[in-house]
Amino acid sequence: MLILQALVFATIFCGFFGIVFKQNLMMKILSMDVMSTGVIAFYVLIAARGGLFTPILENPERTVDYADPVPQAVILTAIVIGFSIQALMLVGVMKLSRDNPTLESHEIEKTYSQ
Repeated sequence: MLILQALVFATIFCGFFGIVFKQNLMMKILSMDVMSTGVIAFYVLIAARGGLFTPILENPERTVDYADPVPQAVILTAIVIGFSIQALMLVGVMKLSRDNPTLESHEIEKTYSQ
């Protein structure tokens, strides 16, 4: 379990450093997607510790640890919101690419600061 947590944190940090250090806007969007995937994986990893069974009572005498359905709903919502934000950012980059020959952020800043 510790190795899996380390891999999830490595994914989050790779995405974060990509957002900070990459200059290309497409790479920044891709890095944000990698980071959000890592955050969702970490949330699923933490939420899965409670139990593995669905909370449907078939046999009331059996006592087992049930999985909480609320984190599952939150994760589905986070995935949908992340997808819509990514689509919105890609549309913005498409709009910028019509006016600029490059997607490098420092070149675009030079163009619009004059």
